[in-house]
Amino acid sequence: MRTATINRNTAETKISLTLNLDGNGKSDISTKCGFLDHMLTLFASHSGFDLDAACDGDIHVDFHHTAEDVAICLGKAFSEALGDKKGINRYGNMILPMDEALILCAIDFSGRSYFGYDVEIPTPKVGDFDTELCAEFWLGFVREANATLHFKQLAGSNSHHIIEGIFKAAARAMKEACAIDEKNAEKIPSTKGVL
Repeated sequence: MRTATINRNTAETKISLTLNLDGNGKSDISTKCGFLDHMLTLFASHSGFDLDAACDGDIHVDFHHTAEDVAICLGKAFSEALGDKKGINRYGNMILPMDEALILCAIDFSGRSYFGYDVEIPTPKVGDFDTELCAEFWLGFVREANATLHFKQLAGSNSHHIIEGIFKAAARAMKEACAIDEKNAEKIPSTKGVL
């Protein structure tokens, strides 16, 4: 089983997160940020990964530390659960429609951190969630997962739809990237022999 449990306690957040890459999309999410809970729930559902996450953060300030630190834990969980990455596809991509929004996502679990984000979200907030935190979330993820991740917005005018498209596209791309290539299940997917 490719699983990981991450506990992170700081002066700003206390987080417990468990990831199972070989699950069936079950989730139990409680970050005290309703929009982030919604995004992580659909991320689990569309990826097929089981994800539990609980966060007690300084939301009296705003949701910045909660979003960033949950992402840090999620990235660490992917890094730990993937281990040496033997047998995985490594790459995944998706062009995902979400009503009028159209989002491209491509990921490479390369062992190198890079984040490309060509997205314009038209409003500063969705509910009480600062939309700039979408980029902060995925940047925090990339740094800890040691992955190359690109998002490109091909269309979209509704902020909720754009962000939801990003999380769903990421889920589908990561599902592909983390899947085991049965023909090469004993190989590291790199000519270097290591990722």
